[in-house]
Amino acid sequence: MTAPRPHIYRPHIFGIVNITEDSFSDGGKFLDPEAAIAHAASLVAAGADVLDIGPASSHPDARNVSAEEEIERLSAIWPGLRALGRPLSVDSFQPETQKWALAHGADWLNDINGFCDPHMHELLADGPCRLVVMHAIQAKGIATRTAPPDGDIWQHILSFFEARLEALTRAGVDPSRMVLDPGMGFFLGNRPETSWAVLAQIDRLKRAFDLPVLLSVSRKSFLRALVDCPPEAAGPASLAAELFAARQRIDYIRTHDVGQLDQASKVVGHLDSFS
Repeated sequence: MTAPRPHIYRPHIFGIVNITEDSFSDGGKFLDPEAAIAHAASLVAAGADVLDIGPASSHPDARNVSAEEEIERLSAIWPGLRALGRPLSVDSFQPETQKWALAHGADWLNDINGFCDPHMHELLADGPCRLVVMHAIQAKGIATRTAPPDGDIWQHILSFFEARLEALTRAGVDPSRMVLDPGMGFFLGNRPETSWAVLAQIDRLKRAFDLPVLLSVSRKSFLRALVDCPPEAAGPASLAAELFAARQRIDYIRTHDVGQLDQASKVVGHLDSFS
């Protein structure tokens, strides 16, 4: 009798929907509500498990966007996105935007500042949505071109999560709702080698806290510095990094190119099933 093949591993895919004018890779393409909803529908068709909606950019050259403007952008597309039948994630560090998202049934909140505002913690504890808790060397706000902190970047990351998880759980947030994101690119500093050092040992984060991990490397500058290409040509480099993470059993991968990651993950997983 033939033994059953092992389960084919495939990470859950967050499809990026940037409703911004200045995102580093696709700024302006989906600021129009109809274009954003159509793009989201194409990501669902390509295999996205979650739609991650960004109402403001967070790269070092992005302009400041108020919470009121973020909410206006989200409100224009929210009913259309809900109709697509996929969980929705709101990518914002602004408390007022997060409150709006909670009130409108967001399934996920994704915070590049790792929910640093203690005044939000009790509200987060009362809500059912899942939380992407991201590390960044910047305490608040968007990424900068700051040098990485002195010493081992991994010690910085692990210390950050020890403190932040303790604060969130003390406030009553169930750890089972949390997913950890180490931050990549300029969120780790202005040196590409720092991101490479984190990516190469990405499984350390899962082992340290026994919680799911999300990785977001799609089209980022540290990849482009290695292969010398603009953001729109960085699909192959992004896919290679994402597949490396998938082989480490990273749970969630946030990407612009959902279809290529979905297909590649299925092929690699199918080949692994023959081992």
